[in-house]
Amino acid sequence: MSLTVGIIGLPLSGKTTLFNALTRAGAQISGYPTSTVQANRAVVQVPDERLDRLAEIFHPRKVVPTTVEFVDVAGLGQATEHERREGLSAEFIGHIRNADALAVVLRCFDNPQAPHPGGSVNPLRDLDDLMAELAITDLATVDKRIETTARKAKSGDKKFAEELEFLKRLRDHINEGRPASELTFNSLDEVILRELFLLTIKPRLYVANVGEDTLAAAAALLADTPDAPTPAAGSELAQVAALRERAQADGAELVAVSARLEAELGELPAADAAEYLSALGLPTLGADLVIQVGYTTLNLISFLTAGEDEVRAWTVTRGSKAPTAAGKIHTDFEKGFIRAEVISYDDLIAAGGSMKTAREHGHVRLEGKDYIVRDGDIIEFRFNVSK
Repeated sequence: MSLTVGIIGLPLSGKTTLFNALTRAGAQISGYPTSTVQANRAVVQVPDERLDRLAEIFHPRKVVPTTVEFVDVAGLGQATEHERREGLSAEFIGHIRNADALAVVLRCFDNPQAPHPGGSVNPLRDLDDLMAELAITDLATVDKRIETTARKAKSGDKKFAEELEFLKRLRDHINEGRPASELTFNSLDEVILRELFLLTIKPRLYVANVGEDTLAAAAALLADTPDAPTPAAGSELAQVAALRERAQADGAELVAVSARLEAELGELPAADAAEYLSALGLPTLGADLVIQVGYTTLNLISFLTAGEDEVRAWTVTRGSKAPTAAGKIHTDFEKGFIRAEVISYDDLIAAGGSMKTAREHGHVRLEGKDYIVRDGDIIEFRFNVSK
């Protein structure tokens, strides 16, 4: 299962800098708003320390992590009045309409060298502006579908009449300023929604782009650690706190990054970057958290396979049963599924990395077709292709 995250934001929000921090792609960065519709794309590995530990145990010929693709598009909020009425261009939408989730980069830092296009730093205002532009684009898409369906409904076909009723309800919902993701719909409506590729129905991850001096405090604030500082009114940290409340209300995850710092650290040797992070009191890069949270935002988990040939992470939707997981490796595994031999990663590590010890302690289980796979399960599938 491939995962694609579209990175969006206003001009000069730092989204292309974040893209570079995430991907080490070295995409060109402008110090001014640009209207290009071209997109930057790169595939990156999802950080997973479990793979490194399993590699130490099994000494495989190769280690294969799961991956995520990031797509960085030009800054929104630059449309003409006509474009605001019509929504984003088809070429622009094409870059993000197939994205599984959106990472919304929101500027919390002040930089006189790159003045905010809105005249002041206000991430909540920026988020409202971005969502409004996405909503206008969705309305244009829904209106076109309504025109087509209305013509078909004249035939008297009940199916099209019901579809038209749903589309009008969807249009009214978005017109009220609410994203399509908040609409209640049934399984038949869901089929229509998938065909529309609406932008406001996609899961969202908010990224607070802060200055280097604020990063450690912002991370502590979002982690709700006991020593998290109290934001001073009007401060950069107060902007992050406000975004936290908004993210909770929207059901979205929020990650704090210092995109410029992390892009620079990405150019250093890993040991030097880790030492600098430690000096800042940070356990990991915010960019790595964006990758991990982008992965979990879509309700995805990883199960693992491990042996002398390969240690690998596989992606499935949370709640998937064992045969579905087996099918990620090969369709024959799913068709001929017999059972799964399962041990959790934590149990294997607790057993000193020894499968023999883990078996002796009863941590290795045989599970059937109704077993629901858990994150971190290490699985060996048994199957019979003649079934």
